[in-house]
Amino acid sequence: MLTMTQTAAEAVKQIVARVPQVEDGGVRIRDAGNDTGFELSVAGDPQPLDTVVVTDGARVFLDETAATALDDRVLDAELSEDGSVRFALGLQD
Repeated sequence: MLTMTQTAAEAVKQIVARVPQVEDGGVRIRDAGNDTGFELSVAGDPQPLDTVVVTDGARVFLDETAATALDDRVLDAELSEDGSVRFALGLQD
């Protein structure tokens, strides 16, 4: 199952906090299909078949395809001083 670093968890919490309507929500990752990669969005709740990953209160919702594709991955993030976030995926040890 996908895991998150502490930095990624903090980034997810910061992103969700920017959207008052989904204050208890999370970041949803879905497989956009073909070779386009993954699509991230803020969601109030997971979809019925989503896998939910929780680290330090940060929630990430993975659609079925993304959950399979990211099963052996670690989600990390880089936080910039201007508030922007850059996510990266690595392999689990």
